[in-house]
Amino acid sequence: MAAVVIDVRSAEDMRDVVHRAVQALAEGRLVAFPTETVYGVAASALNDAAVGRLLECKGRPEKQPLTLAIRGPEEALDYVPDLSPIGQRLARRCWPGPITIVAQNHHPDSLLSQLPPAARQAVVPEKTVGLRVPAHQLILGVLGMMTGPLALSSANRSGQPDAITADQVVEGLGDHLDLVLDDGRSRFGQPSSVVRVSRDSYEVLREGAVSDTNLKRLASLFLLMVCTGNTCRSPMAEMLARQIIAERLKCGLDDLEDRGVMVASAGTAAMEGGRAAPQAVDVMSDIGLDLSRHETQLMSERLVRHADMILTMTRSHRDAILARWPDAASRTHLLSAGDADVSDPIGGPREEYQRCADQIKSELVERLTSLDFPSLDRRVA
Repeated sequence: MAAVVIDVRSAEDMRDVVHRAVQALAEGRLVAFPTETVYGVAASALNDAAVGRLLECKGRPEKQPLTLAIRGPEEALDYVPDLSPIGQRLARRCWPGPITIVAQNHHPDSLLSQLPPAARQAVVPEKTVGLRVPAHQLILGVLGMMTGPLALSSANRSGQPDAITADQVVEGLGDHLDLVLDDGRSRFGQPSSVVRVSRDSYEVLREGAVSDTNLKRLASLFLLMVCTGNTCRSPMAEMLARQIIAERLKCGLDDLEDRGVMVASAGTAAMEGGRAAPQAVDVMSDIGLDLSRHETQLMSERLVRHADMILTMTRSHRDAILARWPDAASRTHLLSAGDADVSDPIGGPREEYQRCADQIKSELVERLTSLDFPSLDRRVA
């Protein structure tokens, strides 16, 4: 029987399309979805028979794993409880998006152990699992209503070109599918980047929609310094942190990004594009740090999501961040390990800025001592 094709672009209510896909998957059927990369075909990962049908329709070798599509980055630790910091960064920064994260599967508390045997074997045939959160409203809506994850693969026979339109899906796999959701041509038109992560390195198993340059930035350690206006305290903290880390890694300030470390600053009430306070520029200049080109920026969702550690000058700054982004609590800390605020020197003499910088440097030395700065190793398989 040929697959039913729904043109979602002309659907009156997208919720009806989502419900129909959920019902089909719950009944053990195969559904082809549009994603931001290429079209994919999915089966409920809780249904052994459906996963078996997916493998059969793909013609996939027994030990070539299916990807597990999950709801969001917060679910990654349910399936890989000991996911490395690099893996957690990529999940937090890239999902939903065109990256598949491959990680070791050996933790006894992993929800993978709750998948039925055949499905588990199809997703984890060896010792690793590939996780993905596609960036398309249809499959995200379906995942939000399913009781478990989806087994996912590209909607083409193994070894054949990827399908980037629904017509290509029907042509290649139509006799094996129950439902095809047509949303036109895929946005990227190329598969996701597949990245295997370990503790302090990553390996590109398949180059895809994310460029090497972007992938390296996304995998880097990102520290964010925060004050109010982003004109003195946090910019000085940014420069001092860069200096301390560069000395620790025995590299130049301009080499930090190549070593997998990024440092930035922002303000909870900053104006965009402003300059650093002249006194802060002078104090930094005395120790060879150039703050003259600093541009102020306001705290944002993107900065908070990307930051591995957010260091605030005062408790009120931390409270303001967590009031808006409570999920960042585990990554947001007062700069002072001793719970002391760094007072704002604005309006004071140059000596006040110097005292402020000295306090910031002292606190940073203590705060950064226990932080692991891996020399990011990127390999292509």
